[in-house]
Amino acid sequence: MIDRRTFSKAMGMGTGALAASLTGMQGVSSAVPTSDTSAGTHTSFPELKQVKAGVLNVGYAELGPAHGPVVLCLHGWPYDIHSYVDVAPLLAAEGYRVIVPYLRGHGTTRFLSDRTFRNGQQSAIALDIIALMDALKIHKAVIAGFDWGSRTGDILAALWPERVKALVSVSGYLVTDRKAQLEPLPAAAEHTWWYQFYFATERGKKAMEDRDHRLQLTRLVWDLVSPTWNFDDATFARTAAAFDNPDYAAIVIHNYRWRLSVADGERRYDRYEEKLATGPAIAVPTITLDPEKDPFTLPGNGSAYRDKFTGRYGHRTLTGIGHNLPQEAPAAFARAVLDADRL
Repeated sequence: MIDRRTFSKAMGMGTGALAASLTGMQGVSSAVPTSDTSAGTHTSFPELKQVKAGVLNVGYAELGPAHGPVVLCLHGWPYDIHSYVDVAPLLAAEGYRVIVPYLRGHGTTRFLSDRTFRNGQQSAIALDIIALMDALKIHKAVIAGFDWGSRTGDILAALWPERVKALVSVSGYLVTDRKAQLEPLPAAAEHTWWYQFYFATERGKKAMEDRDHRLQLTRLVWDLVSPTWNFDDATFARTAAAFDNPDYAAIVIHNYRWRLSVADGERRYDRYEEKLATGPAIAVPTITLDPEKDPFTLPGNGSAYRDKFTGRYGHRTLTGIGHNLPQEAPAAFARAVLDADRL
């Protein structure tokens, strides 16, 4: 989800300030309707592949020509690779080699060693993707993501721009600012992140470790953040199967506790986190997408984070769409990938 501090600041802007911030902005579009007939066309990927990469054995789907330009599609929480089950075929049909990996703690991705700390901090997840690219001998790719996937894509573009041809980032700039997250927000903004505080408790941890409670919680999140998405039980069940990974609860709990500084990271990632703490700008060609019906979407048509993107840039707000944007509006998401690659 988006950075809490950025959310609070944007919510506090007056309408006049928002309008003024949009004046003269280049590459930003107004909201567009997205009646997406491709949503729900597919229900599964071809047989998954596995590859050893860094500290993981990564499970991933792959579609498209083996020698086509590469697009890496990164999912968020509480989701999995099925967020791209309709996006991937659209991109493959355009000649792209589409890689959709399970993030650590999800699906068929496993740690190589029982001794490895189950770390959910942002730079660890980003380095997983660098390791995956190295293992698959991919030097450069278009990175496209939402939620945890957007954050990971932003980090890759900021710290390893030579590996990122272009970026599609739902909800814009999501690099976590841990120092800012120590400060309280207005009550309404805090309420939006209820599960983050729940996970900071032992009660929340037990809920994630218990399958029945975990399914109830994640299903509730789906309902709340995608209020217009008419998904069925089978759609949720296909994704929820990825939550049975033995490391799922540990990774999710650590991720959210680390953000609030109630859990430590690992020293091996300190140098990356120090760079990220400066809020580095992103210079690679980027298209940002805002889902209008997502309660985490900031007002201002992308203005809250526009200054973080210093290269060629475009922005789109998708009306009637919730948090799981690639699965709710796959054609619009695929279009953004194509357009970002051509910026």
